[in-house]
Amino acid sequence: MLTVGHVSLFILPDDTEPLDGGKVLVGGLFALVGMFSIAVALVILGLLSRRLGQVTRAPRYYRGFFVAAVLLIASLLFRLFNVVQSHTPAADDALAVIFYIGLPAFALTISLMIAWRYWSWLLAERS
Repeated sequence: MLTVGHVSLFILPDDTEPLDGGKVLVGGLFALVGMFSIAVALVILGLLSRRLGQVTRAPRYYRGFFVAAVLLIASLLFRLFNVVQSHTPAADDALAVIFYIGLPAFALTISLMIAWRYWSWLLAERS
């Protein structure tokens, strides 16, 4: 941890340390902003895939992007709750493992499979 003034900089994002003494945990906040931006990107990809699906009359798999975004937002809210409440989840806490690691991993796996299904034709169209 590198401390500059009242701002603590972390090499790895750690949003489990308390917000005490006026310090802002930049790594933890960047982790929250990063996860939110991924959720927004999934919503945009879902909207684009919906338009593509309407044109090509493809099945409505694009809804999975919205499900993945909701899962990421749920994980984000859990992390935000831990940052605000200065709560440090235990390493053997099953709920913390599910919300910290499981939901984002599952959400991105869903979105990867759906993106491949909808957008793989771009790789096949080579001239």
